[in-house]
Amino acid sequence: MGNSEIIWKQKYEAEHKLRQEAQGELIIIKGIGNTSPEMKALRNENKNLKIEICELRNDNRKLAHQVEDRVNQMRKAGLI
Repeated sequence: MGNSEIIWKQKYEAEHKLRQEAQGELIIIKGIGNTSPEMKALRNENKNLKIEICELRNDNRKLAHQVEDRVNQMRKAGLI
């Protein structure tokens, strides 16, 4: 084996070891992250925010209809 082949092999083995460590850490992070109390709290908050967005959209539609009705009343009354 030549000197450059030895260096290449050492670099490859070092990179391979680092990649395996990173993959192991990622597996741990994913496992902890999905079941952690913080993640559960965030999921619950996300659910509540989605409900609130839906309620706000419905309220916005109702208010838009009320404004439209008032504008139409004012038009009929000749105020606009």
